[in-house]
Amino acid sequence: MSPHRNLMPAAIPDLKEISRYCQMEDIGPFLQMLVEALISDRQNLLGWDDVQAGFLASIETSDAPQLKAIHDELNRIEMERFLLTNSVAALHQSCTHYRDVLSVRALKIVCGEMEQAGWAHPGVPFALISMGSDGRKEQTLITDQDNLIVYGDGGGEQADKYFLEFATRLVDRLEEAGFKRCTGDIMPTNQTWRGSFSQWRRRMLSIVRYEVEDVAKNMMDLIVLSDARYVAGDQPLAERLVEMIRDMERDYFQVLWGMAKAATEMQLALGFLKRIWTESSGEHKGEFNVKLLAWAPLVMNVRILAINQSIPATSTVERIALLEKEGSFSAGFARELIDSYHILTKHRILLQIKNIKGIQADSYYLNPYQLPAEEREQIRHALIKIEELQKIIHTNFHIV
Repeated sequence: MSPHRNLMPAAIPDLKEISRYCQMEDIGPFLQMLVEALISDRQNLLGWDDVQAGFLASIETSDAPQLKAIHDELNRIEMERFLLTNSVAALHQSCTHYRDVLSVRALKIVCGEMEQAGWAHPGVPFALISMGSDGRKEQTLITDQDNLIVYGDGGGEQADKYFLEFATRLVDRLEEAGFKRCTGDIMPTNQTWRGSFSQWRRRMLSIVRYEVEDVAKNMMDLIVLSDARYVAGDQPLAERLVEMIRDMERDYFQVLWGMAKAATEMQLALGFLKRIWTESSGEHKGEFNVKLLAWAPLVMNVRILAINQSIPATSTVERIALLEKEGSFSAGFARELIDSYHILTKHRILLQIKNIKGIQADSYYLNPYQLPAEEREQIRHALIKIEELQKIIHTNFHIV
């Protein structure tokens, strides 16, 4: 059950609180106005559901350029729905679902292209796995490609060549469908993010045993892999790889300790007397980067505890709920962390909307002093909770 499934009844006392200040003759018109507004909103939501269902059904028979137009329309619907509801959970669920459907279609298109081009299939299973926000089922309005490919052993050099060509075509088709190329090159065209199961195992062992030259980079790769999730292809193969990643992270404690140390050292937008810190000069004077200085530290620190406690979920909210269930968090603290996640993500999505509409040049920087005092206090409280979370991890991992 969603942690926020029971919030609707809690809104009723607020309605009563408002209506108690109405004159007797005003209560009826006030309630009628609310009913009409709710009916209108419901009609909009049902209309969007119908249109979205039609677009999803059309994906199966669309080519890559057509997928881009469908993707744009689905994004537009989610933007309008979010502006009406402000539901982070609903947007995550919908964006993740339709991008999975788009990815599966892009993969099928590439399979057909490979066959038509005369590429002989190496006869081994393969899977597409997502990471990042997609791996956590936390897709928003702006997305890029964070994917890897794993294929079965036994195909030899033929399989390596085949899946290099396959990855090249897949990245191109996904880009045509509206998935931006990853600026960090976390895509299967990069050899780091493509390989047979045995190649992946050797690669993982070299990372956790510190047998690599660039330890910091490989540590970041391991953090990215922590959110791996099956999207398409052979699911048992994908699940074997994901399980191997989780096992290695737990078995090599020094690696997890290093990740925990990095998480506790992530800077927060908290300044003197726990006030919200903002840039004092430059292009973003009076603003702070919501992603780097608030949202990312929350996601990262929750991830560390989830890995340490062998929690299989990748979603941040699911991880928090399961950490409460197994005793890492009190019910109150878990609720505050989930609230913090939704507050910060809401503002990230609103910034994305401003960026999409051309109102703001970037989708990261927020001026908290342009917000109502209540919303500003919510952000400040969220930052304080993240700082408390960092202290918990600092203590649990004996970081000095």
